[in-house]
Amino acid sequence: MSTLTRIPLTDDLFRGALEIERTDRGVQPHRLPGWVRRQLPDPQLLMAEAQPSGVRLVFRTRATRIALGSRPTRVSYVGAPARPDGVYELLVDGEHVGSATVDGGDVLSIDPITGAREVRPGEPGTVSFGGLPDRDKTVELWLPHNELAVLVELRTDAPVEPVSPGDRPVWLHHGSSISHGSNALTPTGTWPPLAARTAGVDLVNLGFSGSALLDPQTARTMRDTPADLISVKIGINIVNGDTMRLRTFTAAVHGFLDTLRDGHPETPLLIVSPILCPIHEHTPGPGAFDPSSFGSGTVRFIATGDPAEVAAGKLTLTVVRDELSRIVAQRRQDDPALAYLDGRELYGPDDATDHPLPDALHPDAATHRIIGERFARLAFGPGGALS
Repeated sequence: MSTLTRIPLTDDLFRGALEIERTDRGVQPHRLPGWVRRQLPDPQLLMAEAQPSGVRLVFRTRATRIALGSRPTRVSYVGAPARPDGVYELLVDGEHVGSATVDGGDVLSIDPITGAREVRPGEPGTVSFGGLPDRDKTVELWLPHNELAVLVELRTDAPVEPVSPGDRPVWLHHGSSISHGSNALTPTGTWPPLAARTAGVDLVNLGFSGSALLDPQTARTMRDTPADLISVKIGINIVNGDTMRLRTFTAAVHGFLDTLRDGHPETPLLIVSPILCPIHEHTPGPGAFDPSSFGSGTVRFIATGDPAEVAAGKLTLTVVRDELSRIVAQRRQDDPALAYLDGRELYGPDDATDHPLPDALHPDAATHRIIGERFARLAFGPGGALS
């Protein structure tokens, strides 16, 4: 059996990351640059951006064996069932050939009631893939979407060279935990990679669980990130976090779009409103864990706001969709490259009957596929805003 040789984890092997941090623990891909992490040291955002949803190693090689050492950080919620381990997926020339999980690693325990956090350190582990075709090929090793991965080493039995993106358009997307991939089972099974692979575009996924809040720092990051196509999915985190009223929401949307246009004045830009979420359609946030679900083997969410307060400016998903549609129609008079997509075309009332949200907030793995396929058709297909 051939010997595995250590391959330097150089920046040009990574796709989908905006910054690569090198520490004494290993190589950490980030989806937000360091200046944003310093300005917004929010624990939820820092955890979400460090989980490498959409990040992959891409290289050419004749290797038949590949091993990746990684130190994962898994998240567990006190009182909730264990979350599935993150999956590493290997694609060869675009075809799935294997998946594996890493043993060991750190565990971040979060109390959803008090917010208290505790880290239990662990040792790194390794995922290995063998029996690969003995020919020149493009390998994509997708990192987990739902756990932090600090990479320790990459080893192969043949030399490796980086692959340039080529002439595929770069699609830059920002959204919430649904874009991040919550409840999907594999990194390529989250809806943005499914849509990207269908459309033949190169994905940069800035979907951040709990953190799609129209932060100006995210807008500045997107402004400065090269992209041929851009989409922004707005609303669910703002409603379930109860972070804005209608007046501030309108101003924040305009400010976010103004910043994007400072760096991408004519790039096709698609604004996507929330998918159907029955608990928040007519009931404002804040959202919360349903305490009755603890100990039942499942976790569910509830909306705790008062619908009567909508008149005073509280937001529901219905209000958000109406306002986003109005804003885009207004701005399109001077910005013809701007478009709007109602999220209920991706997941709507009929889907809620056939594929209900298992925790009342996030789609399951099968529904991620439905959303990805529909987005590819509606956004990238003939006549689509990103076609």
